Amino acid sequence: MAGDPTPAADTRERPATVDENKFHVLVTAGYFAPGWRAGGPVRSISEVLALASDDIETSMLTRDRDLGCRDPYPGLSGRWARVGRTNVFYLGVRQPGHWLSLWRSLRAGRFDLLYVNSVWSTFSILPMAAARLGLLRVGRILVAPRGEFGAAALRVHRLRKRIFLTAWRWMLLDQRVLWHATTPVEANDIQRVLPRARIGVVAVSRGPEPEEAPVEIPATHHARLVFIGRISPMKNLDLVLASLAFVPVPVRLDIYGPVEDEAYWRRCREHLAELPDSVAVSYRGELPPEQVRTTFSRYDAFVMPTRGENYGNAIAESLSASCPVLCSDRTPWTAVLRDGGGLVLSELTAPALGALVTQVATATPEQRHAARVEAGAAYRRWRASRAPVSVLDQAWRVIRDPAYRDPCPLPAQRAESVQLPPGGVK
Repeated sequence: MAGDPTPAADTRERPATVDENKFHVLVTAGYFAPGWRAGGPVRSISEVLALASDDIETSMLTRDRDLGCRDPYPGLSGRWARVGRTNVFYLGVRQPGHWLSLWRSLRAGRFDLLYVNSVWSTFSILPMAAARLGLLRVGRILVAPRGEFGAAALRVHRLRKRIFLTAWRWMLLDQRVLWHATTPVEANDIQRVLPRARIGVVAVSRGPEPEEAPVEIPATHHARLVFIGRISPMKNLDLVLASLAFVPVPVRLDIYGPVEDEAYWRRCREHLAELPDSVAVSYRGELPPEQVRTTFSRYDAFVMPTRGENYGNAIAESLSASCPVLCSDRTPWTAVLRDGGGLVLSELTAPALGALVTQVATATPEQRHAARVEAGAAYRRWRASRAPVSVLDQAWRVIRDPAYRDPCPLPAQRAESVQLPPGGVK
């Protein structure tokens, strides 16, 4: 991730936590810096760690390689490293020696909080089970589902997830478990699935620093569109490609991102044969995080008809680079887009998205530049209204003060249904 400190390898075992004046947190996540292919969660977790106060001491457990990569990070596998103010252990999950080294490091320590990022990940399930069985000394547990309880996300592998939630409820509803929702809407999603869940933290990222003004780009008669994200069904790239058949004027689309689902990518490519000659589409491979905002700044619009986002880091990066966003109404960004950040898609169909793309494609170069100026301004207004929030400091306050109320009121229940056992998981 751009801006992340370079991990400094350390062969020593992590010392046991002994400073009683500090709040000790063990963070787990499937992927972390220096990796970046897992997308938004890597950036979000980095922000959580960076915002923690000096009174919080953080250690972290993560994989020793990036998403989809066979090779581990050079010099980090099976070792502790310092990333910013956090001690990070890079685990090779198929290396018994790594597990032994990790166990030796953690067994003598005690953590006030175990903070897991995901519900389904092995890097959440095993630490939570170890805490429940007393193998890992943990006071409380904070679970961040990272959008996994959204309606669209739960429909993917629906039966498998339903069985898991039913079998795992003894842990998810443990009295020591708190939940971290990225937005009030995600808090609502969590309580729809787990009605008895206690939302301990509702914290919205502020996003990156905005550019002062749009980068000047050469005027062209055709619109330049971009898709940047993981190529997976949740991001809905196939809908983007299908929609271009409904655009009656020339348009260009460049696609960046790792192919997470090969079968889905084949389905996306099938749409290319059906597009008119006036549409030019190019796949430009993966994009390192330090190049994302610069890339956004060269386009007239970012097209992202996502099926659901608990936050949407790519949307924030696009707006911060003054690139308008054409996005579904299933993200926290709808109000910002309607305030000038872009266009909102309420119906996930190719004709509906094609109509929005046509609005951009038929605009004059001057109108497209004005839209870029307004997108940047809308983002700056939004960001100015947000104060930095430390998730871990909020969790500490909840744990210290049982009378402390949930920091954010929940919205009314959404009508969208999810295929789960009646009444959620109780």
